[in-house]
Amino acid sequence: MIILDPDAETSNQHGVEPSNRSIQQLLDSGFIILDKAPGPSSHQVSAWARDIFGLDKLGHGGTLDPFATGVLPLLAGKAMRLTGKILTHDKSYLAVFKLGKEVNRNQLDAAMIQLSGTVYNVPPEISAVRVQVRTRKISKFEILDLDGNTILAEIECEAGTYVRTMARDLGLLLDTTVELKELRRPKSGEFNLSHSVTIQQLADAHWLWKEKGDESALRRIIHPVEDMLSDLPVMVIKDGAAAALSHGAPLLRPGVVSFTEDMSKGCDVLITTIKGEAVAIAKLSEHSKIIPEMKQGEVAKPHIVLMREDTYPRTWKTNHAS
Repeated sequence: MIILDPDAETSNQHGVEPSNRSIQQLLDSGFIILDKAPGPSSHQVSAWARDIFGLDKLGHGGTLDPFATGVLPLLAGKAMRLTGKILTHDKSYLAVFKLGKEVNRNQLDAAMIQLSGTVYNVPPEISAVRVQVRTRKISKFEILDLDGNTILAEIECEAGTYVRTMARDLGLLLDTTVELKELRRPKSGEFNLSHSVTIQQLADAHWLWKEKGDESALRRIIHPVEDMLSDLPVMVIKDGAAAALSHGAPLLRPGVVSFTEDMSKGCDVLITTIKGEAVAIAKLSEHSKIIPEMKQGEVAKPHIVLMREDTYPRTWKTNHAS
């Protein structure tokens, strides 16, 4: 980190370190990794979670078909502003395919190689997505187990890949029918099943919090929004600058405390307070090597604001027209 103001301090009267947030504060801007069960749609699961917590704002990031299981991120409050970021995460799947006939292992391997790399992946007819020709990158499509005409396969792919389409294309290459029997998503981006809970475990943890005053289980389940942004470079700012950015103002040079080295102009950067609170995701206005030489001027412009406007007090004056 490049430190510009080693003497900068933060007020204990405002804000809070992410790990010390109350449950309600976590629900205002946090996320849950759910292990979705087969049957309900992703929208139904999100609605159940909203009902459990009595929230207006809680949605899912990355749809799973009703029959599919596995990692489904749920975003609460201001964290919902990160839905677009979550949707771009690479995914991994375990899929069970049933072939219309037994096929030689070498033929299977050859067909899977053909369906790896950058391939056309048209949404299936049952998808709600408008049919259009597009490509997706399949980085892994391999057999884990083969039992007669039933295949257990591992898939690692770009976001938006339709595994049903892969089943159809595999059948075309093998000259037989291929049915997708089971689908499980063990990983989405950096999140995997080890981070996940079931909807019943979520309901139980909420009951313990509300009825017994025990929030320990819920604290393990609801993650602060900052945990979702660890892949971004960071710029730390002063309390007064945090107040301005929470209202959508650009970040000016005097408000900067420190930042990650070697950031390009125009790149996304996570703006945080000295306490480590996410304020916004912003576009860097200048290359980071220029910032230490600046005395004034715009350093970054926020495009996703994550902090409540009343977290830090305003330190600037406003003129009201009479």
